[in-house]
Amino acid sequence: MTTGKKERRSGFGVMMGLIGMIKPLLPVMFVAILMGCIGNLMATFITVFGGYGFLLVTGMWEGRLSVLFVWMVVCALLRGVLRYAEQASNHYIAFKLLARIRHQVFAALRRLAPAKLDGSRKGNLISIITSDIELLEVFYAHTISPIAIAVITSIFMVVFIGMLYPVAGGIAACFYLLVGLVIPLINGRRGGEKGQEYRDSFGELNTCVLDNLYGLEEIIQYGQQEGRMEQMRNHTKHLESVNEQLKNRENGQRVVTDAVILAAGIVMAIATAYLTQAGAMDAADAIVAVIAMMSSFGPTAALSSLSNNLHHTLASGNRVLDILAEKPVVYDVTDGSEICEGDIRCENVCYTYTEQKEVLSDFSATFSKNHIHGILGKSGCGKSTLLKLLMRFYETEQGNILYGSENVNHINTNVLRKNISYVTQETFLFHDTIENNIKVAKEDATREEVMEAARKASIHDFIMTLPQGYETKLSELGDSLSGGERQRIGIARAFLHDADILFLDEPTSNIDSLNEGMILKSLAQEKENKTILLVSHRKSTMGIADDVIAM
Repeated sequence: MTTGKKERRSGFGVMMGLIGMIKPLLPVMFVAILMGCIGNLMATFITVFGGYGFLLVTGMWEGRLSVLFVWMVVCALLRGVLRYAEQASNHYIAFKLLARIRHQVFAALRRLAPAKLDGSRKGNLISIITSDIELLEVFYAHTISPIAIAVITSIFMVVFIGMLYPVAGGIAACFYLLVGLVIPLINGRRGGEKGQEYRDSFGELNTCVLDNLYGLEEIIQYGQQEGRMEQMRNHTKHLESVNEQLKNRENGQRVVTDAVILAAGIVMAIATAYLTQAGAMDAADAIVAVIAMMSSFGPTAALSSLSNNLHHTLASGNRVLDILAEKPVVYDVTDGSEICEGDIRCENVCYTYTEQKEVLSDFSATFSKNHIHGILGKSGCGKSTLLKLLMRFYETEQGNILYGSENVNHINTNVLRKNISYVTQETFLFHDTIENNIKVAKEDATREEVMEAARKASIHDFIMTLPQGYETKLSELGDSLSGGERQRIGIARAFLHDADILFLDEPTSNIDSLNEGMILKSLAQEKENKTILLVSHRKSTMGIADDVIAM
């Protein structure tokens, strides 16, 4: 998202960051872990009791078969109920946390916008907001509690088997660690970078698709279909290649895990047989030890296979945590002045975009009330940058910007922007009615106020020609309107907002001369008690300006 390359967190660091978000739901997590531990032990002891039943039938152990049968039925019933309780608790946690994370991510984006998000890859951001956050459901519902369950149940089984014979308990502990810790760690280190590469490639593919959708007309017009399709194919091939490598590693790990579990049974059988022959261990206990260990690998084996999904999950978590940890270029002022009025003065203002040439150098000017101030210059001379500095989207590197006697950096950000109507070069339209699109500037505006603003922007007559008038619903991104019509809706928003300060950045660049003249006439009538800055590269637009600054 930023120009600089971030240092990627370790898998453990990502997990700690994600686990830190669970604090409000810790009681539910404890319930999930408790239910999971008891449920998995119930599943294990169904087999263990079955082993005791075999020993009873063969005369190697004394007891009552009916009691064993009752215990097996109880364990089976509890296993089902507890499994449901565990999964219900985990998914409750997951869905609650996903909603919380989405809220935090959108809050972070609001904090970072607009300066930090200028030039960001929109497809990559969409990938983070949607698929990356959604993938965290795997972590919260199927990762945290399984790890705790595997640790607790393994310790319980080591104690149980160790009570049969300490050496058998030691053997079980070694193989539990090998399957549940060593193999996942090795696989995690080998696949972590590939998981990050997969998520980044997925974001790049999203960006490519969005570019092609937005630029479809230009692509067709200039015959770039094959080139753009080739670009998408290359992104897709790379994504498939990385995914195939991850799948191969997953299959390899599964084979290794199964082999280690099989080896565990063989080693335990050989060791207990030797101990039985040496008279150090009872034959019945030896058989139970083998059965208990082989039937209890479920939680630890789940950890082993879990590390495969963690490649994607931790990579997604890392990208989400990056956004949450991102520092804004400009922090909102919340404890500053509530006054934003008077002449606007720029005193020796300098500004340079990162890794680019200086855009503004020692710029000074005064913009007074009741005047229309024109700012004329070719593209790239800093006209738009000046308006962004005045809006405090960016902060000056040198010099001062003053509203009356107040420095812009000391005025409450909400107060500053509430007192300014800002028309950008590109008007964004929402997938909503024309009326609601104009009312973005003032949500409680009446229909009459909206229509008056539309008249001033010379868009009312056009709207009334539409079958549903102001209730006409616009297509996504406003593609059903021309560039000039979109621009006039943006100007209507500014008139509806009716702020004391009005900034217009190339407001009529896509508008015909007749409508431009009507809009400029409206602006001239609006200048009383207002400070208006009109930015343009066209001299004809400057006709209504009281003074013009050439940049």
